[in-house]
Amino acid sequence: MKVVPLGAGQDVGRSCVLVTLGGKTIMFDCGMHMGYNDERRFPDFNYITTEGDFTSRIDAVVITHFHLDHCGALPHFTEQRGYHGPIYMTPPTKAICPILLEDFRKVAIERKGETGFFTSQHIKDCMKKVVPLHLHETVWVDDELELRAYYAGHVLGAAMVYARCGNESVVYTGDYNMTPDRHLGAAWIDKVRPDVLITETTYGTTIRDSKRSRERDFLEKVHRCVLRGGKVLIPCFALGRAQELCILIDSYWERMGLTVPVYFSAGLTEKANRYYKLFINWTNQKVKESFVSRNPFDFKYIKPWSREYVDLPGPMVVFATPGMLHIGMSLEVFRKWAPDERNMLIMPGYCVAGTVGAKVLSGMKVVEIDQYSQVNVNIDVQNLSFSAHADAKGIMELIRQASPRNVVLVHGEKSRMSYLKSKIMGEFGCPCYDPANGELLEIETGQDVRALMSDQLFQTAWAKEQARRQKSAGDAAAKPITQLPVRGVLLLGDGKRPARLLDPSEFDLDDVPVVTASGSKVDGGKASDQEVADGCERSPGTNTGSDESSAESSSDQVIFTTRRVFDGTELIARMGLSDGADVRKAVLLAIRELLLIDPATEPRDSEPTNSGDLVLCVGNSIKLSAPEKTLDCELPLLRISWAWEEEELATQVLVVVNRVLG
Repeated sequence: MKVVPLGAGQDVGRSCVLVTLGGKTIMFDCGMHMGYNDERRFPDFNYITTEGDFTSRIDAVVITHFHLDHCGALPHFTEQRGYHGPIYMTPPTKAICPILLEDFRKVAIERKGETGFFTSQHIKDCMKKVVPLHLHETVWVDDELELRAYYAGHVLGAAMVYARCGNESVVYTGDYNMTPDRHLGAAWIDKVRPDVLITETTYGTTIRDSKRSRERDFLEKVHRCVLRGGKVLIPCFALGRAQELCILIDSYWERMGLTVPVYFSAGLTEKANRYYKLFINWTNQKVKESFVSRNPFDFKYIKPWSREYVDLPGPMVVFATPGMLHIGMSLEVFRKWAPDERNMLIMPGYCVAGTVGAKVLSGMKVVEIDQYSQVNVNIDVQNLSFSAHADAKGIMELIRQASPRNVVLVHGEKSRMSYLKSKIMGEFGCPCYDPANGELLEIETGQDVRALMSDQLFQTAWAKEQARRQKSAGDAAAKPITQLPVRGVLLLGDGKRPARLLDPSEFDLDDVPVVTASGSKVDGGKASDQEVADGCERSPGTNTGSDESSAESSSDQVIFTTRRVFDGTELIARMGLSDGADVRKAVLLAIRELLLIDPATEPRDSEPTNSGDLVLCVGNSIKLSAPEKTLDCELPLLRISWAWEEEELATQVLVVVNRVLG
């Protein structure tokens, strides 16, 4: 599988990721960068082709939600660069996307005087190519490529997308939120076990405090500012966090009996209510239940904003768009109010580098608005994270839900990705990558065989696992069985019948051809177009998941550890070794030989430890140790540890380990 970011690679903004799986190419998102006004604003589509024939090279474009950093370049790509293939997005995204694109176009042309920009007709023609993608509905792009959407939270209509073609599959998250808020639910996905999970990492190193304390802090700061006669500016996007914060303010004003005016700019309030009524099934359960008696988005204390209000005396609260202070009404109000120290600026979300919002949050006291003007920043600046992005815990939880074989990090700053990469590799034992824009990532994918397991084989495996637990020490016997090693015979299908996993006692092995570990066929007497692979091991969890992870801090470095449990008998059979072979030596030798292909890895054997562990070292800190079997775990295991500084090399080693262990 090939993955290459054209945007959002080690950066936030301009999301655009090309994925080639099973011979099909999908473009996930097609956004613009908030921090640039030159050619860097849109993704570099010349990477795909310089001849302009995008339709023959891209099978589908998928837009995850309506934020401009995920859809802002779409009309440019389709109408000005010539892509005429299908575009997939959810119904709420399809409804809201053209309105935000039109606002973006007006600002660029009417206020900034840009030329060569896409037109209103371009937006309409682009939307005609859109195919609706409903939640949990499987949509077939063609006979081989399928798409399925999952709820992502974040904003109205946001979706994570699962794509599969042949034996290869990918999940692209877009932006998502694993914590429910006052109007949207939490993101959720099946345990689809994709070959690759591509996840956003905007807040990859952040663990947020409780939602209640954040809300209380926000309301207290707003109240304190208006009591001293100041004005509060809250930059936010018209749909999403705006509704969340408006619900908070409206209910607080009612409880406290406040009369200070609260305004909402951008003229999208009525339109937002219309969308929330139309797509009420995308909100959380509380909103759905209250919607019958009262529309929670009909705000009692929040009024439409008018430009002349900016110079009115006295306290007020203004929600102004957009959220990063880079253009629009929020920037206009900021210019007027920033010099007054009585006023307050509350930034509730993330700001892309290069925007006025990012400069203000960095502590700059004089901010250049454009090449002609600058403003003194005396306003009280507060950063309260109400962003609808997943934090570090949320990202780890989504990876746990989906159970991918590989993880690719995008939509985050490079400095924030490094630590998260090692945490993911340590906890889940899977390779993790963070490619830059334009960097091609080629990931090897396994070939899965789906088979029906016979009742007899399952009952036999279950009985063996229960017996093993009763013999083991401790409370293991009382815990539920969540991982079940199964040893049987795989009878491959012939196109009409599915593959089956059977107990050896269910038929005579001498009656069918047997495929050995080396791939040669041994005839047992009867001619048959079916094949049997003996010793097929299926250990969900033990083969693909990590059973132990830890991060130990020292004064010099952070060490990460993971372990892989595997079936030694099956591995010896697959390698073609004798039954008495030492599986620990065989595994480390196989890993060592594969690592020797790349001289940079420098694998070297180490003396066995006092406890009898066999050890293979790589680089300066990476250690692979194979301990002897214990009562706690009769299956052999391999421990892998590495220092944070060698995460790139650790990724290569994990790929080799996965290839050897299967």
